[in-house]
Amino acid sequence: GYYFRRGEHRNMGNLLKVLTCTDLEQEPNFFLDFENAQPTDAEREVWEQVDLVLKDARGVLDELQAYKGAGQEIREAIQNPSDEALQEAAWAAVVHLVGKLKKFYQFSQRLEAALHSLLGPLTSETYDDPTQHLEREQALAKQFAEILHFTLRFDELKMTNPAIQNDFSYYRRTLSRMRINNTPAEGENEVNNEMANRISLFYADATPMLKTLSDSTTKFVSENKNLPIENTTDCLSTMASVCKVMLETPEYRSRFTSEETVSFCLRVMVGVIILYDYVHPVGAFSKSSKIDMKGCIKVLRDQPPNSVEGLLNALRYTTKHLNDESTNKTIKSMLQQQ
Repeated sequence: GYYFRRGEHRNMGNLLKVLTCTDLEQEPNFFLDFENAQPTDAEREVWEQVDLVLKDARGVLDELQAYKGAGQEIREAIQNPSDEALQEAAWAAVVHLVGKLKKFYQFSQRLEAALHSLLGPLTSETYDDPTQHLEREQALAKQFAEILHFTLRFDELKMTNPAIQNDFSYYRRTLSRMRINNTPAEGENEVNNEMANRISLFYADATPMLKTLSDSTTKFVSENKNLPIENTTDCLSTMASVCKVMLETPEYRSRFTSEETVSFCLRVMVGVIILYDYVHPVGAFSKSSKIDMKGCIKVLRDQPPNSVEGLLNALRYTTKHLNDESTNKTIKSMLQQQ
């Protein structure tokens, strides 16, 4: 289990004020400062790379949220096939939107690279256990949390926006028709065929960003053969525990200066559970999982119901192992209650 060796804890300024609780023997017991963590010199190089990616994440979410789709133009073009002006209007609308879809897809690749650079230091052999990693590399842990937060938010927006796939398939159909008719297609240089295939696969997934993260984490594990997979999965399960403990411990929770940090923490906890469920050989719900699923679900259930429905749904519908035979019945029924 993770125990906290108090003797080793040197005062690291305000970064960490360890609160002592008596009943949390097995769980990591420290305050991860999601609001103010600043990189140490050892973290700075990776932190700066990842920061460049995270700076753009906000804009991606804003654009995705504002994505209305070209449903209207597409319908009119299909209903009036001989009206050239309508065909051109639909094509122009869709080309513009496909530029955005391509940009989101390219961002997912940058996010994958960012996660890769974070997993290096967070899972290395520098410290004895994952608690020490997250505690002493708080700024990197915070960035990892921000990636998870972004991922869940992106996928929520994508899942509720059917226009994305409709627009893209209209784009591809029209493009292939233009090729057959040898019409020079404006905007074709935007997305070549190979790129179109990759984008298509990306959006075909119910939760494309999560898939990107889990593929990236799995790839990280397989590329680092000398690193036990536990280094990676324990980093994830510890992150889930840290979030859970901070949310259920009044002394910690009262230190968040804004309510937004609570919802950030909840979303990160759920994101990291789902990621663990994909990357861990038997997943988050089995007996050998190191995540206290009952405790995490209870924390979710203790929030105002309308604020966590989306997160409960993410656990219900986007995890990999929830419906396995081996999943504890109590966990299943805790999640099924409305």
